[in-house]
Amino acid sequence: MGGVGEPGPREGPAQPGAPLPTFCWEQIRAHDQPGDKWLVIERRVYDISRWAQRHPGGSRLIGHHGAEDATDAFRAFHQDLNFVRKFLQPLLIGELAPEEPSQDGPLNAQSWCLQHDLGHASIFKKSWWNHVAQKFVMGQLKGFSAHWWNFRHFQHHAKPNIFHKDPDVTVAPVFLLGESSVEPRDLAREKEVAWRAAVSSRRLSPQYGKKKRRYLPYNQQHLYFFLIGPPLLTLVNFEVENLAYMLVCMQWADLLWAASFYARFFLSYLPFYGVPGVLLFFVAVRVLESHWFVWITQMNHIPKEIGHEKHRDWVSSQLAATCNVEPSLFTNWFSGHLNFQIEHHLFPRMPRHNYSRVAPLVKSLCAKHGLSYEVKPFLTALVDIVRSLKKSGDIWLDAYLHQ
Repeated sequence: MGGVGEPGPREGPAQPGAPLPTFCWEQIRAHDQPGDKWLVIERRVYDISRWAQRHPGGSRLIGHHGAEDATDAFRAFHQDLNFVRKFLQPLLIGELAPEEPSQDGPLNAQSWCLQHDLGHASIFKKSWWNHVAQKFVMGQLKGFSAHWWNFRHFQHHAKPNIFHKDPDVTVAPVFLLGESSVEPRDLAREKEVAWRAAVSSRRLSPQYGKKKRRYLPYNQQHLYFFLIGPPLLTLVNFEVENLAYMLVCMQWADLLWAASFYARFFLSYLPFYGVPGVLLFFVAVRVLESHWFVWITQMNHIPKEIGHEKHRDWVSSQLAATCNVEPSLFTNWFSGHLNFQIEHHLFPRMPRHNYSRVAPLVKSLCAKHGLSYEVKPFLTALVDIVRSLKKSGDIWLDAYLHQ
């Protein structure tokens, strides 16, 4: 096919030596349905429809970039790009037309931090060692599944603060996050992006206030957050979700790792505290680490923009959903260097001790291109979580009473 042609439902892989067909964005965006997904990497068009289920990071992670330019995400998530390109070659069906623009950019608490670094393959040079070490830390030291954590956390990095793509913000109907979760839908906008977001938007039904939905008193969510947010995330939500994932996805090795944690924990403390004492101690540990986890991980995200997919480039999407917290010896240690959330999201495989080195460069680059680079004091970042919840709750109440 010479020039920009009209593709059928399946183009098939490009033949070696044959000229590659070219596609415009309008054609590519038509292929973002279950069982029919294309994406663009380095201006080349790939049909991942059948291969997505074999993607090592999971079909959902790669599917979030359907009908988009995934170049920046491709480079951010993979270490050996030449190796990965070998797997892409059979999926190649064409190129982005020359006149079409690219959409890439202008460029115990410490156990959680350790497994987080291992999950991002930022400790050992060989990915295999990172994966093995993460299984040990996450399973034996924490009692959770490494596969489960990577499944949800990689989605968060790919599409931060995007409903139905980032599990961390898909928390309705318990909490309403972001103004868009309570505002009436813009039907013209939905029609414009129907090729990508119409289905997920209808599922979310974000008009909680206008449709008089009151599963909980959302205008008080900034208060009941202290009762069911920080105390119960790892104790209840993570425990149930983690176990369900291991059973449904048949991650038997992870299940054995988790079982070894519980066996070690109970056998170690049972002689000293008895069964009631060990159970109480376990709950206390989970509640304590849950407080740390919620406050440290959400102070960089909840106060930022939360809503539906806007199809931004990689850099813009990460900056819109993240902010930094002013560094100090205590903050750097206490947060596991996640106070440098902007750098962590832009370079997810970078070892954390390098964040402070690249932060001035990232800040100057943002200033050069007119991009927001937000840095807050530590206590302000924590308080902003509560302020953000109250703001969303007030908007819900206004819509509930007056619209």
